[in-house]
Amino acid sequence: MMSFPTPPDVIRHIERTSAELVARAAQFPSSILADVAGRRGALSSRIAPLAPSMRLAGPALTVEVRPGDNLMIHAAMAIAKPGDVLVIDGKGDESCALMGEIMVSQCMASGIAGVIVYGAVRDTEAIRALGFPVYAVGANPNGPTKLVPGRVNWPISVGGVSVQPGDLVVADADGVVVVEPAKAPAVLEAAAKKLADETARLEGIRNGSQLRPTWLDGALRKAGVLAEGESL
Repeated sequence: MMSFPTPPDVIRHIERTSAELVARAAQFPSSILADVAGRRGALSSRIAPLAPSMRLAGPALTVEVRPGDNLMIHAAMAIAKPGDVLVIDGKGDESCALMGEIMVSQCMASGIAGVIVYGAVRDTEAIRALGFPVYAVGANPNGPTKLVPGRVNWPISVGGVSVQPGDLVVADADGVVVVEPAKAPAVLEAAAKKLADETARLEGIRNGSQLRPTWLDGALRKAGVLAEGESL
């Protein structure tokens, strides 16, 4: 019977979304990207920025930990590349913090682009003062253990969304969106068109030339609210 080598718990080398795609994606709001990606890929609203001004974009470096233990986050930080976004599956646990000011300071010094934690953090005032993008489900002053093995750069589930190592991650005040690298070029092209359309729509509202959407009558007819040929 053939045997196959077992992949290591820490995978050091992954295929990342390109820097060019990351730079393009950073120009769009998360809401635009979520819409054109089929309204999928948006993490639970429980995962929110520590400050509304926080923004990030980059390839995902995925981390799976046992609730309340941050050993594998330290391992991930040791192998992260500048521009990476740590995406941490902490199982949504809020009983203790997985990261605080010291670890965030190390992330900043290493050139990491930001951190998404499906769990809690602490030292939130200090992190806000640093301005480093951190998204979490809450805060808790309890510290974590550093005892339990986990995985780095394996597929994880965070906030109801499957995240693969290297996926494109974009986050702002509205939340976090994850896009598969293979779909990113088409999503970004669609995002540019949608942003242009919405900009024109807003201009029409502000100057009074288009105070209701052009699709409204058609949608009402399709829903049976208006008869064929009838308009509001």
